[in-house]
Amino acid sequence: MTEPATPAGTSPRSRPGEGSGRAGPSDGVPPGIPSDGVRWSDDVLGPRPTTLDGARALAYAQATNDANPAYLTGDAVPPVFGVVATWEVLWGLVRVLVAPGLHDRILHAAHDLHLHRPLRPGQELWTTGRAYGLRRTRSGTRVTAHLRSVDAGGDAVLEQYATLFLRRVTGPDDRGEDPPDHALPPGPPGPGVPWRAHLDADQTVRYRDASGDLNPIHTDHEAARAAGLPGIVVHGLCTMALCGAAVVELHAEGDPARLARLAVAFSWPVFPGNDLEVATRSAGSGTGEVGFTAASAGKTVIRDGRARLRSPAGPLPAGGA
Repeated sequence: MTEPATPAGTSPRSRPGEGSGRAGPSDGVPPGIPSDGVRWSDDVLGPRPTTLDGARALAYAQATNDANPAYLTGDAVPPVFGVVATWEVLWGLVRVLVAPGLHDRILHAAHDLHLHRPLRPGQELWTTGRAYGLRRTRSGTRVTAHLRSVDAGGDAVLEQYATLFLRRVTGPDDRGEDPPDHALPPGPPGPGVPWRAHLDADQTVRYRDASGDLNPIHTDHEAARAAGLPGIVVHGLCTMALCGAAVVELHAEGDPARLARLAVAFSWPVFPGNDLEVATRSAGSGTGEVGFTAASAGKTVIRDGRARLRSPAGPLPAGGA
């Protein structure tokens, strides 16, 4: 992950305040792990207003190889574009919670997107962010941020739980809550043939330009190798967007407005030039719940994938988002 200089795909009009964190206890820290790399803060950032730009939303769809007609006609915005549109609020939290100089140790571990309403071009969002949970592990620290976006009337539109893992970095004792679980119970397998998409050689460059994620490990082979990778890797949110496209095509009759939740856990890098295979299964008739995994080059790259669908008429299934 890299902090964007200017977030693509949005029209920001102000910058949220940035609060301050307080370092916590660090007894029992293994040798070599920075003991004050992560802080906890109860501050709330924002609200930061943003307008979803239709042209940039279409560019985002094209950067993820999504030719859904609803994006081409400007009737809808790709669901994962909502993450890009609120990216600076998340990074405002990162600047509060993670010590300077350690941002290159951040891995995007999981993302859980709740769409209380479909995203539309021209829609105005006001987004706030706060630290939601912190968990220390033997190899680092897991931090979850909670972002909430409302419309001009204050009604909820978008909610996110972004979980970041900081390798070999620790901080306070456990704080806050665990993010909502998105692992579906075991069930019967889905269709025998997985949904497949090819990741083009220039996929990461196009995604960088559409999303504003400038992390060089996605476009610079030397930077990727310096980070311990064999080569450049596809952006995690690009992979998430492709999984969302699979769910919409296979289970929502191609209507992105029916997607009420999309959650993933990132488990392995994806490399350009390979295929992504998404295997889905319904959790049962009438539930609106879909589970999925994704694989590429023989590796499971997305686990604990979960989607919730609205009925074609619009209301959420029982349980809400």
